[in-house]
Amino acid sequence: MLIDSHCHLDYFNQPGEVEEVVARAMAAGVGEMVTIGVTFEQSKQAIDIAKKFDNVWATVGIHPNHAGDILPVVEPEALAALTAHPKVIGIGESGLDYFYDHAPKEAQGENFRANIRAAQRAGLPLCIHTRDADDDTIRILREERARGGHFDFLLHCFSSGLELAQAAVEMGGYISFSGMLTFPKGQNVRDAAAQVPLDRLLVETDAPYLAPVPLRGKRNEPAYTVHTAKVLCEIKGLAEDAIAAQTTRNFRTLFKKAA
Repeated sequence: MLIDSHCHLDYFNQPGEVEEVVARAMAAGVGEMVTIGVTFEQSKQAIDIAKKFDNVWATVGIHPNHAGDILPVVEPEALAALTAHPKVIGIGESGLDYFYDHAPKEAQGENFRANIRAAQRAGLPLCIHTRDADDDTIRILREERARGGHFDFLLHCFSSGLELAQAAVEMGGYISFSGMLTFPKGQNVRDAAAQVPLDRLLVETDAPYLAPVPLRGKRNEPAYTVHTAKVLCEIKGLAEDAIAAQTTRNFRTLFKKAA
């Protein structure tokens, strides 16, 4: 069984659509999935979706592109309170995105720290979005660990450099690969995957975005996790069932509430 560790099921919003997407995932061998919060209100929607399915989990958090939507940023206590629900297994996604100009860097930094502190308060892992912000991501992770102690985290949809991957692993973090692993221009992502230890790897879709080869141009969905996993098998020189077993074991280790 594979687990899609990061998708956005709330974006499949036509009547009966989520049910169809979850059913196709299960038929493809993707037995569980995590639907991700990107705003405070959408985090509540993620919980509502997870409540409907035995095999869907949720996280709650504020995406960096929404960091400036409501100021001051959401308090750690408010996010942590949402994790009382048994289907909420993590905080996020949060982090830094300097590729887009949707929120000021200062607001992104404050929001990232608030989400980290929510993860520390709740004792749950943090799902991190980082784009064109490797140095600041590493710096804030180290500063917040020094301030408030260890917290588990996952760099989702990894597309950064080896330095960030190595720093994350050194801090005990996990790294998740999406359909970008299959892209013809994704050699840097494949190079990073080759360096990440087996016990720190997860797979995801980031659906409905980033459909993998051979489905580029289509709307992504959790069933397509199998295509990313297949390329990961080739990179690591392992059979498909071995990668499925390893990434599922890693998921359970990181997201202990889903064990």
